Amino acid sequence: MGSLVGHVAPGIGFLLIGIWHLFNNIKLFSLHPNTYRSLPWFPAPKLRFLELLLIAAGSSASIAMELFIGPSRHQPLDSDFTIPSYHLHNFEHASISLSLLIYAAFAIALDRAATATAKQELTILTAAAAFGQQLLLFHLHSTDHAGVEGQYHWLLQLVIAISLITTLMGISHPCSFVIAFVRSTSISLQGLWFIVMGYALWTPTLIPKGCFMNAEDGHYVVRCRSDGELHRAKSLVNIEFCWLLSAVVAFSLLCYLFLSRKYEKESEYDSIEEEEMEDLELGKKSKSKSKLEESDSFVHMAERVMSSIELER
Repeated sequence: MGSLVGHVAPGIGFLLIGIWHLFNNIKLFSLHPNTYRSLPWFPAPKLRFLELLLIAAGSSASIAMELFIGPSRHQPLDSDFTIPSYHLHNFEHASISLSLLIYAAFAIALDRAATATAKQELTILTAAAAFGQQLLLFHLHSTDHAGVEGQYHWLLQLVIAISLITTLMGISHPCSFVIAFVRSTSISLQGLWFIVMGYALWTPTLIPKGCFMNAEDGHYVVRCRSDGELHRAKSLVNIEFCWLLSAVVAFSLLCYLFLSRKYEKESEYDSIEEEEMEDLELGKKSKSKSKLEESDSFVHMAERVMSSIELER
């Protein structure tokens, strides 16, 4: 993950998952506002486990990249089978990917287990464990938190904490649309912040003025020439985060306004069609009842005529 691709690739994954959840939560709430219940993951139209399979594939690729493809010797261990200090961040990033892989695998297993009564709650708990491990490893990251990269990581921890809290709240409040909306938005924000971080820290032309890329322990780190320039660089990171947060909030609310209007109309059309079908069924029933009543009246009239004829005889 300590490179441009290592940040942009998982960022795109988080962004797509967040938008996918945002779209499905708004759609589900607009179509069924009274019976809405959020889901930990959403089935795809043609391939039910597409979301989980993509998470598993991306996590597996990330683990392989961190531990086997990225290192120069294609393995992260030293000659005495210990972990060298310059590969600690590889193991930390791989551990995050491993937690996401475990979540995807057990989400599929729990969904296929017909006897599991609490499978949705356990799936949410597994997702919360993945977010919790992600938060812990970024908080205790082997990379120092004093530089520009550390400022990006501190702000990322705020977003991960929101994802963790809203995921845990989904266990006790599965019918809350607001909680699901915030969780989906925070996952999207995670993805965008990873992408911004990748370009901002590993593109020389985007490095703040007075700072430079310095090779340390096998990877590049942004360093600044003075405390004043470091303070300015951190302030620029804070401004970037605020602008990105405002953009994500505006985008999410625009999605809600557009999609809710679209699917509310569809639900209205469906309800009108259902009412028309009920009216038709009631009309058919009333016609059949009237026919039965007419036939009964004809039978009674025939019986009366026959009885009057017998009396005349």
